Amino acid sequence: MEHVTEGSWESLPVPLHPRVLGALRELGFPSMTPVQSATIPLFMRNKDVAAEAITGSGKTLAFLIPLLEILLRREEKLKKHQVGAIIITPTRELAIQIDEVLSHFTKHLPQFSQILWIGGRNPGEDVDRFKQQGGHIVVATPGRLEDMFRRKAEGLDLASSVKSLDVLVLDEADRLLDMGFEASINTILEFLPKQRRTGLFSATQTQELESLVRAGLRNPVRISVKEKGVAASSTQKTPSRLENSYMVCKADEKFNQLVHFLRNHKQQKHLVFFSTCACVEYYGQALEALVRGVQVLCIHGKMKHKRNKIFLEFRSLPSGILVCTDVMARGIDIPEVNWVLQYDPPSSASAFVHRCGRTARIGHGGSALVFLLPMEESYVNFLAINQKCPLQETKLQKNTADLLPKLRAMALADRAVFEKGMKAFVSYVQAYAKHECSLIFRLKDLDFASLARGFALLKMPRMPELRGKQFPDFEPVDVDTDTIPFKDKIREKQRQKRLEQRKEKPESEGRRKFMKNKAWSKQKAKREKKKKMSEKRKRQEGSDIEEEDMEELLNDTRLLKKLKKGKITEEEFEKGLLTSGKRRSVAADSGSSASEDAS
Repeated sequence: MEHVTEGSWESLPVPLHPRVLGALRELGFPSMTPVQSATIPLFMRNKDVAAEAITGSGKTLAFLIPLLEILLRREEKLKKHQVGAIIITPTRELAIQIDEVLSHFTKHLPQFSQILWIGGRNPGEDVDRFKQQGGHIVVATPGRLEDMFRRKAEGLDLASSVKSLDVLVLDEADRLLDMGFEASINTILEFLPKQRRTGLFSATQTQELESLVRAGLRNPVRISVKEKGVAASSTQKTPSRLENSYMVCKADEKFNQLVHFLRNHKQQKHLVFFSTCACVEYYGQALEALVRGVQVLCIHGKMKHKRNKIFLEFRSLPSGILVCTDVMARGIDIPEVNWVLQYDPPSSASAFVHRCGRTARIGHGGSALVFLLPMEESYVNFLAINQKCPLQETKLQKNTADLLPKLRAMALADRAVFEKGMKAFVSYVQAYAKHECSLIFRLKDLDFASLARGFALLKMPRMPELRGKQFPDFEPVDVDTDTIPFKDKIREKQRQKRLEQRKEKPESEGRRKFMKNKAWSKQKAKREKKKKMSEKRKRQEGSDIEEEDMEELLNDTRLLKKLKKGKITEEEFEKGLLTSGKRRSVAADSGSSASEDAS
């Protein structure tokens, strides 16, 4: 490993506490990185900072060290339930990582307690833990921290606890503010004292000037740290020790190329990025079956309780494959990641930089490879200009085995694989349509037949994006896919039970059920539109129909439904209508007589 140094810790203008220096030596960091030497003195001198530095440059220590030094220099010691510092991160994986690094320091500083508040855990237990041991330093995700401010009824008055706050850190600040956390951040900021130090840290920072104002910085010092040499002259946003490359291949060749590559690099550690959770589920299972002798793990944003366990397990592995979405693209420091493989390009150019930054961290070497379709090759020039991220071309690997028939066979043998493949294809197409760089990633240019072959689909799914299109180059299997069973006997038993119930229902109900499954991506919008139209009709009718008439009409409708379901006979139906008619005629007569009396 080649250390990128910028002077020793002892050379700082403000001396560090001996125990902080001891913890740094224990962690194996004898000297500072450029971002640390630039940020720490300013933060320790009570300046708000907005720091931008390439991924893997040591930003975590750049805020943890000044945070601890500020708390150590407090005039009054923090009481048990007072909070001195809060660190907010966009993902629970990054929060776990920061909490772990922080613990190396707090074990040398027993006067400080730390607490981790993230999703996927019981909030009641988090409240109890804070009551019992306190939390001078809180590491949290925005949603859980916001939730903790609302738990006064459970005996947690966090609003009072944070009145003593000295430091707020927003790690991966741009991501926090643009991935839907803006409302949560604003709510949290309302509880915090104005007299505090605030630090924003990210790999892509300068474009978010308005976001800095929203985050509550007061006249921040802007710090932008570039690498020396080539990186400094080109303002490159990825580490100079990162070998960044791309491979152009057709949609039905991509999977074979990926598997061939992974089979030839079994002793190394890989992150494989996909665009959607459904693609992670599907291709993760496929890689597990087809790349033998190596551990394959999957992680994505929809996993609630398993994510923490999977993340920690992969970190401890000497080699393996982690199939993931962009939930793993930000700030995560996994030891010795050799390759970052991007099976699908990310939805934004800045996310590309963050994905690549999971390797070649703090002086290590590393490699990244993105797979591009022939129509997407201009993305290489776009990245070079937009993100200052040059890529070298890698030629297609030779003698790759065709594994798509095996993947099709897996789908034919297990309905779970078949359904995952269909959902993955639909989610991929929908994500592609929303790509930030729509001039390059154009849905109308996609070769859907080649794409479906690449997903090893048995048939084309029904979805609005494919309506009216013909696919002569795609050959569906000559099998009724409804007959494909689940390998899991319990799931298959449940499916058979549902099929039996559907057969027993009247034909009209069966048709309605089938129509519901017509378009996966439009179900919600269709239901909402139908609901609005229904409400509008009722409002229009309500203005012309008296309450009594409405009640009678509803009664007639109920009778009609009962007749259709066979709950009443035709004679009972007619009798019911006659009764309703008599009631209406009586009401009409009484109304007319009343009008005559009035006249």
